[in-house]
Amino acid sequence: MRVSEIMTRDVHLASPNDTITAVARQMAENDIGFMPVGDDDRLIGMITDRDIVVRGVADGMDPQARVADIMTTDVKYCFDDDEVDDVARNMGDIQVRRLPVVNHDKQLVGIVSLADAAREQPQMAGTGLKGVTEPGGSHNQSNRSG
Repeated sequence: MRVSEIMTRDVHLASPNDTITAVARQMAENDIGFMPVGDDDRLIGMITDRDIVVRGVADGMDPQARVADIMTTDVKYCFDDDEVDDVARNMGDIQVRRLPVVNHDKQLVGIVSLADAAREQPQMAGTGLKGVTEPGGSHNQSNRSG
């Protein structure tokens, strides 16, 4: 099964110039905890609700601080024609729960999560989740580029 068959296509995109308050509001209104950050037609980062709290609020940033100040810049992604089991395994290896999905022109076309994989292939989602729940990893909050 291909990622394009299970991904979420309705993607909310943040701008690096958006305020963290505006992005937090969008997350609350849309019940999401992750937004890719784009500049023009290019994916340049990711921001999560946890980033806002840990890198923004906990560090005493002004609510008008920009997304660019706290976003993760090391963008991990997958392609829309990748196999779900490969992507779920990779998500576990790199310890992430969600990935932006791009086409081969590197245009953002969706988001895939371990939850999406679990609905279709429960055994592979378990493999991915096992890796995500390991302590540490490159995506801990002290590493903005990871």
